Amino acid sequence: MTDLDAQVAFLLEADRLKSVNRASYITDRSRHENSAEHSWHIALFAMVLEGEAPEGVDISRVIRMLILHDLVEIDAGDAPIHGRVDVAAMTAREEAAATRLFGMLPPAQGAEFRALWEEFEAARTPDARFAKALDRFQPPVLNLATDGGSWPDFDVTEDMITARVAPAIQRGAPALWQWLAPRIRAWFRS
Repeated sequence: MTDLDAQVAFLLEADRLKSVNRASYITDRSRHENSAEHSWHIALFAMVLEGEAPEGVDISRVIRMLILHDLVEIDAGDAPIHGRVDVAAMTAREEAAATRLFGMLPPAQGAEFRALWEEFEAARTPDARFAKALDRFQPPVLNLATDGGSWPDFDVTEDMITARVAPAIQRGAPALWQWLAPRIRAWFRS
């Protein structure tokens, strides 16, 4: 198998991400978004909201992380942000998926993509913290745009949202939390 054969096989496998449904509705509420749409949307969030990134963040690296971060859901499935999930089991499924999926690529490219995925997961670098902030910012923005979206489906409270998304957003893009927090508060008090 040539490198190009391996890369095309990986790209065709990545197409399966379009079949992984998420809890968030698209803005017209006609259906739930899929994980491929989510990855595209938060990559666009990164481009549009680049000015909110801390100084020194490399937005092209952020976009690469965001495009790759949910590929593991092809095998592991999506864990709704407010769903009940066995974190250890999900982590193990995601690790196995990363090994399989990135292992499909030529070794150097697979290692590069795996490293970006691991950096995102660890959220220790400024690039990864901003990427993680965007990943936590987009679902509540969609929920607010869809009159609560999936929040009623999961009996979500304001405190649950704050506990689940605020730390990552505050750490990676504090201005985004300053924008989002009063809107969440207003929705729950309306």
